[in-house]
Amino acid sequence: MKTALLAAAFATAAAAAYAAPEKYVLDSSHSQIVFHYNHLGFSTGYGMFSGFAGEIMFDQEDPANSSVSVSMPVTSMLTGWEARYEHFMSPDFFGAVEDKTVSFKSTGIEVTGEKEALITGDLTLNGVTKSVVLDAVLNQAGEHPMANKPWAGFSATTTLIRSDYNLGMFAPYVSDEVVVEISVEAMKADAE
Repeated sequence: MKTALLAAAFATAAAAAYAAPEKYVLDSSHSQIVFHYNHLGFSTGYGMFSGFAGEIMFDQEDPANSSVSVSMPVTSMLTGWEARYEHFMSPDFFGAVEDKTVSFKSTGIEVTGEKEALITGDLTLNGVTKSVVLDAVLNQAGEHPMANKPWAGFSATTTLIRSDYNLGMFAPYVSDEVVVEISVEAMKADAE
């Protein structure tokens, strides 16, 4: 009897040690992707995506076992100036239609510090898919003080070469490099 109890205790402990990642869904109201680029050396142009959907399979004990997937319609881009937005959506750049999306799906995570990791994944932008690396930080994970449920916040950065995605008009005068800054919050998904 004692052996059976010990075996059950070890099995329970082993299962807890190797728990599967938990599903978190993005809080669309507190998730943004901001991008910026040099404009002719005179200024810095900014744009943003916000209100997008996605999910994180978050393994807090073994972050390398986590994954992330997000997508958004390209038409949800914000530029702060209607004429610029219309130009970005034109055939000069995205040739955007309602169902054209930007998406990212992770393919691997390398933990580089206590709260830092490099997230490699496939970015699909303007119909082109390329591997990119996000330099990511876990800002905080814990109980949300108002929602009273597990929550996590992450930040990440990367630099894209827009001509890699057939978006290179006016390069190099308008910089081909676009710096991307990401800040997201995600809540533990309700049990299905």
